[in-house]
Amino acid sequence: MSDAARARLAHRQTDLLSALVAGAPAPDGFDAARLDVQAGALRAKRADVVAKVAPELPEILGTARFRSEFTEYAAGHPMNANYRADALNFAAHLLAERALEIGVRRALRQWYRERSGPVPLPRSPLARLLHLARYR
Repeated sequence: MSDAARARLAHRQTDLLSALVAGAPAPDGFDAARLDVQAGALRAKRADVVAKVAPELPEILGTARFRSEFTEYAAGHPMNANYRADALNFAAHLLAERALEIGVRRALRQWYRERSGPVPLPRSPLARLLHLARYR
């Protein structure tokens, strides 16, 4: 395969991947409706993995709300690191962009603080309180 052919193939692959995960338009020669279906399936799969990595998020938001909020978030925010970072970024997005009920906001903010700090929280309740007081 020539260098020019490889470059064309790489460009087409990038266009296809961008359409599937970053909301870019369907490249020439691809069915836009089918790509939308596949992109939705990839967002749903991403939501499933995030729910396994961070099972507290569906508990805090409720399973149905988590899925709908996350798939909407995923449509405009391509994953750029790992699933743990994706969960943290999603929580930060909700806290910054969404009007949440007081209890949900409080639980989500606590969840975010516990996982985004410089060190993990200790296990004992007293040590956790001291830790949270130090890093607020």
